Amino acid sequence: MLADLSPVIAATTQWLISAYPASGGALASALCEVQARQAVTVAAWLRYPTAMDAALLGMTGPGGSARLDWVIGSDVGQDAQDAEDVQDAEDSAWRSWVDEVVASWAACLLTDPALAAAAVAGLADGEHAAGVPVEFRRLVRPDERDRRAAALLRHPDLLAPVAGLHRAPLLDRLGPDQALIA
Repeated sequence: MLADLSPVIAATTQWLISAYPASGGALASALCEVQARQAVTVAAWLRYPTAMDAALLGMTGPGGSARLDWVIGSDVGQDAQDAEDVQDAEDSAWRSWVDEVVASWAACLLTDPALAAAAVAGLADGEHAAGVPVEFRRLVRPDERDRRAAALLRHPDLLAPVAGLHRAPLLDRLGPDQALIA
């Protein structure tokens, strides 16, 4: 059984940076990817807080990116399904590991700094962060260079369709007081 969330984190991060790419060169791409990975990691740790949750995800699978692709108006997922070219299917095989809820929660965190701070604080008692100092500075306190690099990734209007898919369960997970703040 897979008790590791890294395939879901990697695939969901890849989906986010493909859907909302960095603006700028190689450094901007790296900064954008770090911010996406931090948001996805926090979202995945909240969504699957225990090793048992992660193992169950490994058995059932996360669901893939098809609905997310449809929501943002991309036909990439459908093209990969319909492609006769085996290479195209292999190139997009990672899409099957995208978790829609994790992507939605990450979008919420990227567009709402207060919610991101509350989510990171909510990880303190979880299994994933136990005994390990974790810092998600680029998610919680992005500097001006981070913001410029991830202008699309952090744009509330652009991410609204994805963030809106599963915002309510995220607010529930963070507690009743958080729903009033967000």
